[in-house]
Amino acid sequence: MKVTDFDFHLPEELIAQHPLEKRDQSRLMVLDKNTGEIEHKKFYDIIDYLEKGDTLVLNNTRVMPARLIGEKENTGGKIEFLLLKRIEGDKWESLAKPGKSARVGRRFTFGEGKLKAEVIEVLENGNRIIEFEYEGIFEEVLDSLGEMPLPPYIHERLEDKERYQTVYSKEEGSAAAPTAGLHFTKELLKKIEDKGINITYVTLHVGLGTFRPVKVETIEDHDMHSEFYTLSKETAEIINETKRRGNRIISVGTTSTRTLETIGDENGFVKEQSGWTNIFIYPGYKFKVVDNLITNFHLPESTLIMLVSTLAGREHVMNAYEEAVKERYRFFSFGDAMFIK
Repeated sequence: MKVTDFDFHLPEELIAQHPLEKRDQSRLMVLDKNTGEIEHKKFYDIIDYLEKGDTLVLNNTRVMPARLIGEKENTGGKIEFLLLKRIEGDKWESLAKPGKSARVGRRFTFGEGKLKAEVIEVLENGNRIIEFEYEGIFEEVLDSLGEMPLPPYIHERLEDKERYQTVYSKEEGSAAAPTAGLHFTKELLKKIEDKGINITYVTLHVGLGTFRPVKVETIEDHDMHSEFYTLSKETAEIINETKRRGNRIISVGTTSTRTLETIGDENGFVKEQSGWTNIFIYPGYKFKVVDNLITNFHLPESTLIMLVSTLAGREHVMNAYEEAVKERYRFFSFGDAMFIK
């Protein structure tokens, strides 16, 4: 299958640059995966599409303020590091800009010396392993000095860092937000629970690979990035019980979906597990666990639009995206939502 099969024209002005004042006021396109029928709603209407006994699965990862801007010790030359993942202790894999400044042995300072770093290794892919020095608790130092690593298509500064976190974010470790969850408020989650819908959580730490373009012509040739996930015993029991009852598993976001489909067996049951997944879901794949999906509107030719097309059918999804452009829906991280029913 060709990557160009998932292309569409997206006017730049439809890329949302900032979140709405109220999370659940975003628009919601409801797409019937069987008929392709489309409805236009508000996100708070999602409750009308959820039934008693269903289970909503959310990703409770928390985004690290992983963008550090500092200077080279002694010379004062500017440097920017983007932390990708902790290797061990105070050693982190990171992206460096400009890369030529970040050679092995070079030292950098941030926040007038509150945090210091030394480059200890340059990897084959150009990423750097850096080791930090600081006093106190690293997470607190990072929180005071770091900025949110917003996606490359967002050009405006984010005033409130919490707006790039879900209201239920808990497990710190992501380089990007699981954006389908940004639409939920605590009040809406409470209403959903009161209606008799189970709410449970997985953790998948979103990597920057989620924004990596597909550079091959045939999608089968694409190498998927790897991300760390955890699914607890409690969540496994809730999902399996839902399956046994014949109720639906509704996944919030492509990250929750990839976690569930990595772990699920051929009957759709899951077990307590953690590890790394590089699962690539594209048309031809048969879903085992997930019945329905809440998601945002994604980049043309991205692995995310391919995953959505696998659940709802490529033709239905491409028609829906054409309709979204026509109706001027807001796209990407701070944009509007779609529910595949």
